[in-house]
Amino acid sequence: MPFVIAGVIAVAILILALVGTSAVAEKAEVRESLRRLEGYQIQGVRDQEMLAPISERVLSPVVNGLTGLAHKYTPVGYTEGLRHKLVLSGGKPGLDVDQLLVIKLLGLCSGVLWFPLFFLLFSLPAFFAFIASIGLWVASFLLPDVLVNRAVAERKHEMAVQLPDILDLLVISVEAGLGFEQALDRTATAVPGALADEFNRMLQEMRIGSSRSDSLRALDQRTDVPELRSFILAMLQADTFGVSISRLLRAQATEMRIRRRLRAQEQAQKAPVKMLFPLVFCIFPSVFVIILGPAMIQITKSLK
Repeated sequence: MPFVIAGVIAVAILILALVGTSAVAEKAEVRESLRRLEGYQIQGVRDQEMLAPISERVLSPVVNGLTGLAHKYTPVGYTEGLRHKLVLSGGKPGLDVDQLLVIKLLGLCSGVLWFPLFFLLFSLPAFFAFIASIGLWVASFLLPDVLVNRAVAERKHEMAVQLPDILDLLVISVEAGLGFEQALDRTATAVPGALADEFNRMLQEMRIGSSRSDSLRALDQRTDVPELRSFILAMLQADTFGVSISRLLRAQATEMRIRRRLRAQEQAQKAPVKMLFPLVFCIFPSVFVIILGPAMIQITKSLK
């Protein structure tokens, strides 16, 4: 019965949302048509405000208030750390620090809704409703951090894996007679990916007047990949002491291939440990039921 009530409420809310959305879209279309008419004038502040989309008139004040509240109670340094993580994750479009803080604030405030939902609507016992509410409350609060950290880790892994291939192409291009910037440009075009995007950004910074050393340091701050940091430090030393770039790139390419092989071996050695938990809790019980089930049935029948 609670599921039927919840379904009816959800359908009603969906119908109201569709009706409201269609009405808002129709009014927006009318306002847009009036705006395009020659000689159409806005007659006052209210009419001027009504020309704005509903997201700006209704949602923006609410979001701004939640953003101010989130900044007020956010610990010192957390916002900067979150902003740096977003940079390391690649800066997904349409996602910024304020939005993440608002999502975490809503997740924190959602704790007052989970217990009534499980206890009253789904009729769970008080203990199980409390445990489920605590779990969902913690998950809703920590989910943005988990997603951002996962995006950062995946991007770092992608750049670390791509680096040896890019260095090999750089060695071939430099030994063929190209300069470092031209070779890097051709290599970034030939091997698309997160690391190629960062190299293209570094080249753009150099074109607008930044020095190579400053661009390399900025690249290190945007990526925070140990393998790439080793390459950047070697390039900075080469610029300082006048070392041959072709020899340096060949040595770096050899070292990065070794590091990639060691990384793959490390991941392979972690696989048995990761497989232990699903093996113990999922596969072994099924095997025991299949093997010992008939024997237990026979023993039960013989005891009767």
